[in-house]
Amino acid sequence: MTAEASEPAAGEPQTGRPARTSRRFPLITRDTARPEGGGRAAPGGAPAPVRQWPLLTVMGGVGLGLLIVALDAFRPGTVVIGLSLLAGAALRWALPEVGMLAVRSRFTDMLTYGLLGAAIVLLSLMAQPNPKVTIPFLEDLVHFTVR
Repeated sequence: MTAEASEPAAGEPQTGRPARTSRRFPLITRDTARPEGGGRAAPGGAPAPVRQWPLLTVMGGVGLGLLIVALDAFRPGTVVIGLSLLAGAALRWALPEVGMLAVRSRFTDMLTYGLLGAAIVLLSLMAQPNPKVTIPFLEDLVHFTVR
């Protein structure tokens, strides 16, 4: 056999590799890429809760905060929720593999968890009655936008 006989004819796809006719993205997604850092946080032989401990830590903190809110302690409960999200941002930054805590890119996850956690803590400390933190221009801003 010659080399020409073993090569596919013009227009036929090569075996094992589909012919790409366009540089556009395909209309149907065949698979998805795991987010950066989305690998197991523990070896594969470990039980599932151990492999996903970063996510379970954050979810446990949020659940504890919701329980505290349900027991009629609004401010401490929402602070615990916000601190849990900030802990999620810190875990996402510090650990190379965080399992299902990784949803998007590392930067986007850290920014999302960090901003939401900081906003929840700040808003819970500003809540009435007896706010622990006051920001002077916010009252003027509310009066300007509402009235």
